[in-house]
Amino acid sequence: MKSRVTPSLPGIRMKSLPLALLVLLSSPAFAANLMEVYREAQQQDAAYASARAALEAGQEKLPQGLALLLPTASLNADTTGNRVDRGGTTTDFNSHSYSLSLSQPIYRKQNFAQYEQSKSQVVQAEAQFAIARQDLITRVAQAYFDVLLAQDNVALAGAQKTAIGEQLEMAKRNFEVGTVTITDTHEAQARYDLTTAQEIAAQNDLEIKNRALQLVLGKIPGHLNALNDQLPLVLPEPNDMTKWVEQAEQQSPQIAIQRAALEIANQEVERNRAGHYPTLDLVASYRDSTNASLSFGVGGEIKSSAIGLQLNLPIYQGGAVNSRVREALANQEKSRQDLELGNRQAALQTRQAFLGVTSGLAQVKALEQALVSSQSSLDSTRLGQEVGVRTNVDVLNAQQQLFSAKRDLSQARYNYILSQIKLKSAVGTLRDEDVEQVNRWLGQ
Repeated sequence: MKSRVTPSLPGIRMKSLPLALLVLLSSPAFAANLMEVYREAQQQDAAYASARAALEAGQEKLPQGLALLLPTASLNADTTGNRVDRGGTTTDFNSHSYSLSLSQPIYRKQNFAQYEQSKSQVVQAEAQFAIARQDLITRVAQAYFDVLLAQDNVALAGAQKTAIGEQLEMAKRNFEVGTVTITDTHEAQARYDLTTAQEIAAQNDLEIKNRALQLVLGKIPGHLNALNDQLPLVLPEPNDMTKWVEQAEQQSPQIAIQRAALEIANQEVERNRAGHYPTLDLVASYRDSTNASLSFGVGGEIKSSAIGLQLNLPIYQGGAVNSRVREALANQEKSRQDLELGNRQAALQTRQAFLGVTSGLAQVKALEQALVSSQSSLDSTRLGQEVGVRTNVDVLNAQQQLFSAKRDLSQARYNYILSQIKLKSAVGTLRDEDVEQVNRWLGQ
């Protein structure tokens, strides 16, 4: 039984896979391109689902903060059984009452500060979800191209083993007729055994990479569309690192979180300082009570209502307010320094991602040329072997160089794409449209 995967480099076929990998690939699966895998991950990834729930929870901070500025009303009701003993006469009766009270804050400085905090908490929750969404795109792309790279490595290892096997058979035939020494046969056998071990390692790595993709999706795709041979190689737009850094400082969700944290800390200082301020509320109440006994001059129905202003002026609370203010000021300074650190980290990440794109592009171009040169070198070496000026070892070395160039080019192409994704993630502009663009670079 054989299983084949589609290599990203033409003319390469995979050999038989181990039983464990065949079992893995025979599990429930689906054919998919990058966009389909991403859509599936949005539904299945536990980390993304957790972030979505955290966003919904964070958005509730705003109505909770607003509630501090709105009126509150409460209804109370009671019924009581009473027994009165007077002059040897015992009277049992019931009394009933209910009351409605209303309170509207007019001036509570701490409530206004807490409401402003709730706005910043919502900003934080939204920025956290933006990070989770960008992280999902990055993780999906990384896992997707890790599988493609692992497939390429398996295919290349198999093709290399086949090529070395041909050289081994040729060396054996030439040794039998006496045109080469046994050394050539031993060298080819050693290369063949080493490549066999590399093929086994590549197959195991493919299984691991499939499992990593399964962690995101909850299942394993049976086939992933491979990368087209004609990958567009373009520099970042704009091709100016400074502008990308400036964009990161303005749009990065990590920095947005730190800015919101600083605003929360600012309002926390105001909220604690408000412990020295008076509070003023508008209060109103209505009460209706009924007493069933008229024996002692009481009973009947009593209704009462009241409306007024309630002022509370704190005078001394044991120094707790001053202590909380000092604590809030220290946390405010911490948030200010965290924001500065966040700016520096965002700038560093953006520069690294920008250089990853530019250097990755140059590396792909260089390796494409190296592949052409390696193929030419192998062709020349084979021709030299036929005319007797090159040995079997020379051919094996040329083959090794060619397959190394193919392997390095395959990895460089995937790294170039991932660097583009990471650059947009660093500045906070990574969107679903970017996934669609990368998906157009894939074949069938």
